[in-house]
Formats: sequence, C-alpha cells, structure tokens
Amino acid sequence: MVPALRFLGGACGRARGGSPGGFPRARRLVPGRFWPLRQGVRSGSTSSFDIVVVGGGIVGLASARALILRHPALSVCVLEKEKALAVHQTGHNSGVIHSGIYYKPESLKAKLCVQGAALIYEYCNQKGISYKQCGKLIVAVEQEEIPRLQALYERGLQNGVQGLRLIQQEDIKKKEPYCRGLMAIDCPYTGIVDYRQIALSFAHDFQEAGGSVVTDFEVKDIKMAKESPSRSEDGMKYPIVIKNTKSEEIRCQYVVTCAGLYSDRISELSGCSPDPRIVPFRGDYLLLKPEKSYLVKGNIYPVPDSRFPFLGVHFTPRMDGSVWLGPNAVLAFKREGYSPFDFSARDAMDVIINSGLSKLIFQNFSYGVNEMYKACFLSATVKHLQKFIPEITTSDLLRGPAGVRAQALDREGNLVEDFVFDGGVGDIGNRILHVRNAPSPAATSSLAISGMIVDEMQQRFEL
Repeated sequence: MVPALRFLGGACGRARGGSPGGFPRARRLVPGRFWPLRQGVRSGSTSSFDIVVVGGGIVGLASARALILRHPALSVCVLEKEKALAVHQTGHNSGVIHSGIYYKPESLKAKLCVQGAALIYEYCNQKGISYKQCGKLIVAVEQEEIPRLQALYERGLQNGVQGLRLIQQEDIKKKEPYCRGLMAIDCPYTGIVDYRQIALSFAHDFQEAGGSVVTDFEVKDIKMAKESPSRSEDGMKYPIVIKNTKSEEIRCQYVVTCAGLYSDRISELSGCSPDPRIVPFRGDYLLLKPEKSYLVKGNIYPVPDSRFPFLGVHFTPRMDGSVWLGPNAVLAFKREGYSPFDFSARDAMDVIINSGLSKLIFQNFSYGVNEMYKACFLSATVKHLQKFIPEITTSDLLRGPAGVRAQALDREGNLVEDFVFDGGVGDIGNRILHVRNAPSPAATSSLAISGMIVDEMQQRFEL
C-alpha cells in the first residue's frame, strides 16, 4: 500500500498524464492559518506534472505562483518536506521589509530589493495583509561611524531608495525619543510584516490558478526514469522521477529547486555540483518585556561594518506588538538547529570538511569570537544595546526565538552574495534548475526574485 501523501490545492487529475482519479481536492488554504493536510492516494497511482518546484518556502512559492500565472497551461506542483509550508527561514526571520540601502549600487541585490519592497507593499494592499511602514533609523553612536554612515546614505540614494535623509541628534529624538546617537539615516520606507502569512497567500494564489502542493514529501532521489517498453511513451513525456523517503513517486518534465538550507544536498542528489556549500548560521533574538516596548517605535539599526558579513544587533518591532532585539550570528551545528544545543553529526561534519568555513573563521576571527561571547553572556549584548537605548537593563529582556540562515560559502571561505543558478550535465542536468543561493533579503525581494527565476526557467527549458 502506498502511504498517503500530504496534499494541498488543485487536484492532480488536472495534470496532464496523471492518474484518472488523482488526489482528491484538499480543503482550501486560508492564509495565516493551519489546515488539515492528509489526503489519501490510491495504491499504484502516479502523479505527473510539467514542472515540479522543490521547496515550500517564500521563494519557492513565489516562483511557482509566478510560473503558473505566466504559463497557465502548464501543470505545476510544489513539494515540501514539512507538514506545513514556510516553516523554516520564511517563518523564522525578523519580518522586516527592507528598503535596499545596504547593497552595492547596480547589483542584483540592490535592484531586486528596491523592486521587491514596492511589490510587497502593493501585494499586501491588494490582499488585505496587514503591515506597518514604521521606518528605520541607522544610527551612528560614535564619531568614527559618521563617515561610514554618510557613505551608506550616498549608496542608498544611488539605489533609488525612497525618502532617505540624514538627521541629527534632535531629529533622532523626535523619531525615537529613547534612542541616543550623533547622526542617523532615516529610512521611512522600511516596514514590518508577517512573511509566513505572505508565503501562505502566495500558495493560495498558486492553488487558485490550478497549482498543486504536496507536503510531507522529503525528496531523497531525483533521476531519469528507466522505462519498460509498455511505458516508454509516458517516460518520454515525463522523464524525471522524484522519490521521497516513503518511496512515493512524482514524475515531471522539469524540476526547479528552491531548497534553502538544503539547496546543496538537493543539487547533489540530482547529480549536479554540491558547490557552493550551505553553512548554517543561527541568529538568536532577545525579547523586550511588554511593559518596556514603549522604548522602541520603529526599527533601529547600527552602522554596519563592511569588514564583517552581518548587519549587527538591532531593534525590531513586530506585528504582534512585541520588540525583538538581535540577532547575533553564530555557527549552527544543525541545519534546522534553532536551539544552541541542537546538533547533527552529519551537518557538523559537512560544514567542517566540505566547506570553506575554516578560511571564513580565519578571515573574521575577532568578529566570530565576539558573537560567541555575546551568545553566551547576556550582559555583553545588553552593553551593546545600551549604546543606543541607555534605559535598557538586563531585567528588561527575555530569551527569544532564533532563526537559521542558509549562507552559501565557497571553498575559499567567501560568502556568496549573488544569485547562483545551476543545472548539470546530460539529460537530467538540462531539465533541472537549481536556485542555489537567493541572497538576503530574499523575503523582501521574493516577488522580484520569482520573476527572475521564471525568466531563467523560460530560457533554460524553452517554455
């Protein structure tokens, strides 16, 4: 008996080449809620699609949505290994709609972030998804930071970020009464939102357009079919077989992977290159106690140090009224390791042996030691936070949630900051597009990124 799949959305009977009955149509997805998932499938039935998207995070769902809206005649399916969608990077981020100020002018990251922010605001307005355009201050608290702040301001202007202005101490106080600083960049276009709600809305759009979503489907093999003579016609039309850990199969013509923390392993499964490797970095947040939430009105960020790869600890209001402080950036010893004690021998050895981590550590040793120290000693983090809001004390804080960032790293220890699209060689390599790296801020940029991914699919697969 074939185990039951977790299935959402358009019935597989609509998919060309599928079994006559296919999967029964699931209950309609409601964005922002959980829904019953388990649906039955007849023993021996086969599901066939034109294109399968592996990965049910915000980038995978946005890409599937963009694909089916642009090519409504195609049968498209999203596969997700978890029982629900968008539960890892999408469901564990800070929820900030970034403005695009940080990124190198004319880079894809800069263009896609600025475009993506505008598209996210427009999408939320169309769908009635709540957000707050609460703004952001990037604050210089030391004299030596002011030249970097001014250079960042000029970069933001080059990137076309809306409404930027440099402000002095008195205007900082008007925006954030409890924040101290010598000078700041005011970014009024920055906002906050629940990205998981947006991702689920993307899934809803995708299903409404006829797309299918299968959850609880952990991919373990992607290969070309070996057909018997009686099935040669079907094998020619849907030559790729995707199997999961329960030995269930889905067949398709083309595959797109948006696998986030597992992008290198999924690529390797299909016979493609495992490089760049994914190195997981955990970011731990603190929570400001509710009675102290009045101390923060909008996002407050430090001036980033270009020598180091992360933005530093910042103050982030949330849609539920809470305030998150963080994150730090420490190596995670498990790809989905949201606790400091989570450990996977395979994940740890993979990072140590196969990636350029040792070179990254050598290049950023002092930064890494400082991040580990702050992770272990709350007082060290509080001391940093007090540079911006002196009223904050250790007793005002609680340990909060954590997220894990899928950081692509080359063998020279360099962080891969740009997009990496990868296929392979031979018959299967020409039918697969691996989205190996969708750089932060991928959630803000998701609608813009999805358009780029579909363009790449059209070119590679000649859709």
